[in-house]
Amino acid sequence: MKRQPLYSRATRTRSVASARAPGSERIGAPPQQPDTYADLYEEQGPSGWVQAGGWLKRFYGRHERVLLLAASVLIALAVVGAHAWLYPPPRALTQHDIDGAVRYTIAHSPRGPADTTLAAATIAPDVVEVEGFLSPQHAAQLAAQEAKDSKGGHKPSPAVPQQGSSKAKPAPKTTPAPLPDHPLANAHPDEPQPDAIGSGVVMDQSGKVLTALHVVSGTDRWVVVFADGSESDADLVGAQPQNDLAVLQPKHLPDELQPATLASTAGLRPGDQVVATGFPFGIGPSVSAGVVSGLKREFIDPDNPKIKLTNLIQFDAAVNPGNSGGPLVNREGEVVGIVTAIVNPSGAHVFAGIGFAVPIENAARAIGDNPL
Repeated sequence: MKRQPLYSRATRTRSVASARAPGSERIGAPPQQPDTYADLYEEQGPSGWVQAGGWLKRFYGRHERVLLLAASVLIALAVVGAHAWLYPPPRALTQHDIDGAVRYTIAHSPRGPADTTLAAATIAPDVVEVEGFLSPQHAAQLAAQEAKDSKGGHKPSPAVPQQGSSKAKPAPKTTPAPLPDHPLANAHPDEPQPDAIGSGVVMDQSGKVLTALHVVSGTDRWVVVFADGSESDADLVGAQPQNDLAVLQPKHLPDELQPATLASTAGLRPGDQVVATGFPFGIGPSVSAGVVSGLKREFIDPDNPKIKLTNLIQFDAAVNPGNSGGPLVNREGEVVGIVTAIVNPSGAHVFAGIGFAVPIENAARAIGDNPL
């Protein structure tokens, strides 16, 4: 029986590279190069990149929807991440950050007005000038008295020649400000000149003006000049000689009148800042600043020992004749006292560093009410 072959007898076409018979290669002959790209591909097979590309194409075909969804999610996450990177959320502030910002703001901000400036601006609308005039009869009597004293060789004494000494240490040669205060000569030659000029402060809505008693005691008619420049005759409606205080009621008031704010002296201490406002020598309103030098000072008039000023505020803000009756205010612009006198060991009627004011508690009682 004839045996069947297990393989095809057809001759297979051999590649050009493998058609050479064994032993047909000559020693030293160069290998034969493939003629075409197809021959090269058939000889070497597909590359790894090509195989990976094919695998990816097949994988994309099987999972197209899932891959699209995943790509959308990745794009959304990328957008969110980019936004968070470009616009990061605000960082929570710490106390250190707040303190640093405050220090930076203070260091780079323009300096505001001083406390004394604010205090002076607060009290300015309430400060008035008090002018005193002599009647013709009174002026004639004074002229006759001066002529009589001149013939007798006696010098006329000041209108209220108060001299005082502190309670702790007498100072017999110290003299307070000349009282009443005299205006500048020939300030307005065409107008009647006041015989005395002092200061005052508006105390209530009715327009009552608190001033020093010695400012008005030597004259017969009084005129109040308000902060807006308006003037009004005034009547003397109250006096408190033991505190050198007087109350004037103007007959006509400005349209806008705001009384001063008062502050108790209970919390006042030596070294506290104070501001004095008034019309020294008729010039004003003028402002000076200083500190409280002492409290509870006492002075006695040697010509009239019955008149004793007690519980006074001593301060070093510059005041001169014409400041009498003006307000002494704290750094908030609140009235704590009424200026009443100065002391100068030389006897000159100019400021030497010591001024005195009546506490506002006493001054408020002079108008019949003490809100403090």
